[in-house]
Amino acid sequence: MPKITPNLWFDTQGMEAAEFYCSVFPNSKIKNVTHYTEGSPGTAGTVLTVEFELDGREFTALNGGPQFTFDEAISFAVTCADQGEIDHYWAKLSEGGEEGPCGWLKDKYGLSWQIVPDGMADILNDPDRARAARAMQAVMGMKKMDIAALEAAADGRG
Repeated sequence: MPKITPNLWFDTQGMEAAEFYCSVFPNSKIKNVTHYTEGSPGTAGTVLTVEFELDGREFTALNGGPQFTFDEAISFAVTCADQGEIDHYWAKLSEGGEEGPCGWLKDKYGLSWQIVPDGMADILNDPDRARAARAMQAVMGMKKMDIAALEAAADGRG
């Protein structure tokens, strides 16, 4: 199977963003950096691309200029094992950005993330449709996901 690598378009902050993301996720690193050359559309010597890994997943940051920006049509979901992980990733990624509804946030670069608990699809697809509806109603009222509140709502205790 061919390798698929998400490419993220930045104005000029690709290196800064890659370093930030590598500081947030474990087992992450910058793998390669290329620079604009003479005669290219960017200033010679400035960063063109940054290849990096986030916990083993490959990404490329491209400093392509201000023509394009991120929007919510593309986001990255971070599935968290527990509330501690949710709290950690929410705090780190929302710092300097903005919180959104239902576990969504935009980081300081405008990239959208979904910080969700493991098993969220299971609870929203519960065969007990009333339980699933209560869980969905709780999610719709949250910004950062609260696992205890989500489970309490699903069970009719919240």
